[in-house]
Amino acid sequence: MRVEKYQSTFIQELFASRIGGANYGKDTNIYKFEKIKRAKAAAKKAQPDVELIDMGVGEPDEMADAGIVAKLAEEASKSENRGYADNGIAEFKAAAAKYLKEVFSVDGIDAETEVLHTIGAKPALAMLPTVFINPGDVTIMTVPGYPVMGTHTKYLGGEVYNIQLTKENNFLPDIDAIPVDIARRAKLLYLNYPNNPTGATATVEFFEKVIAWAKEYNVVVVHDAPYAALTYDGVKPFSFLSVPGAKDVGVELHSLSKSYNMTGWRIGFIAGNPLIVKAFGDVKDNNDSGQFIAIQKAAAYGLSNPQITEAISAKYSRRHNMLVAALNEIGFRAEKPKGSFFLYVEAPKGIVGGQRFESAEDFSQYLIREKLISTVPWDDAGHFIRFSVTFIAQGEAEEARVIDEIKRRLTDVKFEF
Repeated sequence: MRVEKYQSTFIQELFASRIGGANYGKDTNIYKFEKIKRAKAAAKKAQPDVELIDMGVGEPDEMADAGIVAKLAEEASKSENRGYADNGIAEFKAAAAKYLKEVFSVDGIDAETEVLHTIGAKPALAMLPTVFINPGDVTIMTVPGYPVMGTHTKYLGGEVYNIQLTKENNFLPDIDAIPVDIARRAKLLYLNYPNNPTGATATVEFFEKVIAWAKEYNVVVVHDAPYAALTYDGVKPFSFLSVPGAKDVGVELHSLSKSYNMTGWRIGFIAGNPLIVKAFGDVKDNNDSGQFIAIQKAAAYGLSNPQITEAISAKYSRRHNMLVAALNEIGFRAEKPKGSFFLYVEAPKGIVGGQRFESAEDFSQYLIREKLISTVPWDDAGHFIRFSVTFIAQGEAEEARVIDEIKRRLTDVKFEF
C-alpha cells in the first residue's frame, strides 16, 4: 500500500503541463460530449421502452461498399502486403492524384512528391503543427470547429487565435478582421469546407481571398476536406487546390471516412505544396509506420470508383430534405446545406409558457432528457445545434419513419424562436 501511494504521488508530479501537470485528472469540469453521453444513458434508463434517436453521431450509419470490402479481403490474403507500409505505396498515391483530377478538377498534382497517405485526417491535423509551430507562433482556427490542430499547437508552446463563423457571414471566417499583429505571427490557418458543424460551403472568391492573404502574411493554409465529395442538388465537389495559387500556400486533407463509409479503416491523404508534403512526411515517419497496405489498396479501389460516394450523397440529400421540411414545420429556420451530413440550426429561446433555454446546450440536454433525441450543441458563435443525417435507418421507409417520429415528439410543445 505504501509503495502504491508513493508511486501514484510521484507519477502525478511528472505529468507534462500541456495535459495539466500535477493537476492532471483532478479537473471536475464535465465536457460537452461527456454530458451528452451521460444524458443519453440516463434517458435510456428512465425510458427503456422509448427509442433514442441519435442525430448527433458524426459518422456514417452503413458499411463500406462491398467492392471495397472484397478488395481488402483479396489484398489482405497476399503475403507481399503483410509488412510495414512506411510513408505509403505508389498505387494509393496515384489513385489519390487521379481522384483529385477527376472528381475535383485539380490539375497538376504530382503523385510522387505532392501526395502522402495518412492514417485518417485526425493524425495529420495533429502532426502538422510539429512541422511549423515553435513557442510563440500562432495557429488561426475557426469556431465552432474541430480543435485538434489547435490542441497540438498549444502542446508545442504556440498560441491559437479564434475567428468566429457567423450566420451573417455565411459561416465563412472574416479574414479581414484578423489583427495585423496576429497575421504577422501566424504560421498556420486552418479551414474546413464543407464545414463541420455548420454544413457551409466555400466559394472560389473566398479561397482566392484566403490565398492572397496567405501570400501577404506568409501563412500556410491547411484545408481539411473530409466532406468535400458529399455535395447536393447539382453542386459539384470543390477543392481548395483547384483554385490558382492554392498549392503555393498550402495543402488539403482528404479522408475516406465520411465519403466512403470507412471511418474505422483510418485512411486518407494530404496533397498540395511539395515542400509541406515532404516535411509532413518526415514528421509522419517519426510517428507511425504507415497504414496496412491492403487497406491502402482497398482505398485506392474506392477512389477509382467515385460513384460509390455519389450514391452515399444521394441518400444524405434525401434525408436532409425530409429533416429540413420537418423542422421548418415545427418552427425552426432550417436550410439544407450544400455539403456534409450536418444540419446546423439555431436553438429556440424556450417553450411558450414554459422552460427557457439560455444556451444551445440547455436545449440539447432538454431534447435528450424529454424527447430522447440526441443532437450536438454549439455555443461558440451564437446558440446552434447540429443534427446529423447519419441516423440509423435501413431504407427510405425507415428514414421517413424516423423523421416522422422526430416531428411527432417535437409538436406537443410550441417553441419560441
